[in-house]
Amino acid sequence: MDLLMTVLLLLVCLLISNIISHYIPFIPTALIQITFGIFTALIVRDLSFKIETEWFLLLFVAPLLYNDGRHFPREELWKMKSPIFGNAIVLVLLTTVGGGYFIHWMIPDIPLAAAFALAAILSPTDPVAVNGIATRIHIPDKVLNLVKGESLINDASGLVAFNYAVIAVVTGYFSLQEAIFDFTYKFLAGVALGLMLGLLIIWVRSILRKQGIFDVTFHSLLQIMTPFIIFIITEELLHASGVIAVVVAGIAHSLVNKRTEVLRAEEQVLTENIWSIVLFVLNGIVFLLLGLNIPSSMRESVENPNIEDWLMIGYVIAIGLIILGIRFIWTYFFSYYEYRRKQAAAPNFKTSLITSLTGVRGAVTMAGVLSMPYTVIGGKDFPERSLILFIAAGVIMFTLIMATVFLPLLSKRRSVEGKKLDQMDVIEAKRRILLTAINKIKGKVNVENEAAAYELMGEYKVMFHQIQPEPASAEQSASVYQNKITKIRLLALKAERSYLLSVMDKNVIDEKIFAAFEKSLDHREEALSSSLRSKTINLYGKVLRGWHRFRVYRKADETKLAKLNLGKAIQLRAMKAALEFLQNYAETYERADIVNAVILDYKQSIARLKTPSARYEKGEKQKEELRLMVMDSVRTEIHKMYESGDISREQVKELRRFINHIESITLHEHA
Repeated sequence: MDLLMTVLLLLVCLLISNIISHYIPFIPTALIQITFGIFTALIVRDLSFKIETEWFLLLFVAPLLYNDGRHFPREELWKMKSPIFGNAIVLVLLTTVGGGYFIHWMIPDIPLAAAFALAAILSPTDPVAVNGIATRIHIPDKVLNLVKGESLINDASGLVAFNYAVIAVVTGYFSLQEAIFDFTYKFLAGVALGLMLGLLIIWVRSILRKQGIFDVTFHSLLQIMTPFIIFIITEELLHASGVIAVVVAGIAHSLVNKRTEVLRAEEQVLTENIWSIVLFVLNGIVFLLLGLNIPSSMRESVENPNIEDWLMIGYVIAIGLIILGIRFIWTYFFSYYEYRRKQAAAPNFKTSLITSLTGVRGAVTMAGVLSMPYTVIGGKDFPERSLILFIAAGVIMFTLIMATVFLPLLSKRRSVEGKKLDQMDVIEAKRRILLTAINKIKGKVNVENEAAAYELMGEYKVMFHQIQPEPASAEQSASVYQNKITKIRLLALKAERSYLLSVMDKNVIDEKIFAAFEKSLDHREEALSSSLRSKTINLYGKVLRGWHRFRVYRKADETKLAKLNLGKAIQLRAMKAALEFLQNYAETYERADIVNAVILDYKQSIARLKTPSARYEKGEKQKEELRLMVMDSVRTEIHKMYESGDISREQVKELRRFINHIESITLHEHA
């Protein structure tokens, strides 16, 4: 019961911390969650949630890194293989040795082997923390890919170095030859096992499909379980690096899925939705656990009368600076090496500094340092264990605060004529979210949905090319553009309404069909309005229409189907009447490009109405699934642009109206 209550408390804290983060976006969510965890631990004194390093790697690191491997850009991974492996292996060793000697020199009470252990566990960067910071500020793509890439590997190298240093403290024995051999085995065996097990699971899924097992829930669950299965087999049975294995398996899954594996759209949508929930929970709980463990880790050192609090804080700052300093020196000189040998970009002080600050330490460091034993052989206490815990927790907070404070300053661009260059105009923002939609669809193309996906990409490409960036002017502002296009759409709806009135006067349709068209036009007018009342009415109307369609479907008969066909023909002629009006209006209106955008919408709707529904029923269903998935991705992209300062709050509203209009057209066409 206590475990259940603790888990529920963590989930509640996770939700609250994300709500707080929404209102103060300039503070990374990770820092808010750590702070929340600290306050929770201080308030709820009996709350404890200690977890062994192996379990932490299995429950949190394995699925997170597997997902990173699935989505890491393969071209960038190969292009940056030298700096990635340099940071993940050589830099870890330099940090362990250099940082260890510095710690022992500054604090002689910490033996050299224990100092090496502390420096080693401080060497891995935290991919979760890096991803969280990257959503808030402008980090150059090269730097971001480097940090993400090294995070896939340096957990394993840092933990191996840490474990051997701890063994040296506990037993008093250390063999460099054995350490090198063990690391080589763990790394190479992890790569081989990750590749083989990843391909084996993909093969099993393929065999199951051939046997007629197409249950999307089953296949989605199997994919979610993949990193856990691979990690357990690799670590427990073959004693290789499970961290390396899950990363390689994720990359292998991405390669095979891209080229050969055919997934149904329903399975893709379900799997990605499950992954989004899993990642949201894991990312948040990692930092909450970090915050929960910090007070207990620091308590013993704070209560120690033999050392002043300010001196311990000084230790934290000094060690944090030396760890970041080693990273800066390595980054700068490696850039210089690539510049001389490979004719790469010249080394840059600012880029090296940004790369150093993005080396945030996090949950892996905390989990590792908490696993240190309390005693050594002979029964003596582990030397300065409480001080090591305090320093590790302090350095984690120090690196995160340094990144939070200084990265935005280094990434901030100059302002020109009172406008920030890092804030794009609404036209550029619309083109960006349309590109996001196109790229999202490209990533989901397979043999089954190819036709629907390419048709949908064509629609978004047309919209993308229509929104051309032009010199700034008052008329091209967000509000003016939206007002003009809304006015034209309302005029087109008026033309549809006029046609319907004319056929009603001629008794071509009965009052029920006319009333249904009137309601439809009213709902479309409401969708064009941005007022809260209209949005509420529109939402309420969608619910009622959905219920009505459900009842009509259940009670459909030949008479109603005949009326439906008649209504479809009338709707087609009404839209043609609106199209004719728009074409005439474009000849006299000052902004023909805006009118043409509305004309294109009507042409697409008319073409769809003309298409026999039975012929493309499956394709339309696939396209609708893709479109709904894309809408979610686009809304996420808008939120990211706002959090990173690319767009203002007013521009967010404009972009949401833009997306809502596209969605309202879709809902109308599929009503």
